[in-house]
Amino acid sequence: MKKEINIDTAAVKKMAFTIKIEEAAITAISIYFLSRHNLGLPVWICVLLFFSPDISMVGYLINSRIGAYCYNLFHHRAIALVVLAIGLLTHNNVLVAVGTLLFAHSSFDRMMGYGLKYTDDFKHTNLGWMGKK
Repeated sequence: MKKEINIDTAAVKKMAFTIKIEEAAITAISIYFLSRHNLGLPVWICVLLFFSPDISMVGYLINSRIGAYCYNLFHHRAIALVVLAIGLLTHNNVLVAVGTLLFAHSSFDRMMGYGLKYTDDFKHTNLGWMGKK
């Protein structure tokens, strides 16, 4: 006998909103630190660089498996933190800036509903299916 599962859609929506607020806060704090470690670059270049991790989507031109691996490599916050830590430990300002940028961008993407990708489809993410309500 199957057990019936009641899903409180209001609670699910409230939790999703709470997570988006959390990601917005992480993004804002990351952008602040990115502004402190911007290597003296003009703001317009920083804005362009902020979206540069999305070039990893080019892997989807090959297939969804390669695309997901490429995308996840540039959007995984643990990788961003490793790059940032190496930069801090080696006093390498470029690595500090790159790690901070990757972290900020990844949080921004999650705030917008773009999660890490599964290998079957671009729209299948760890946050669920994009575009489905």
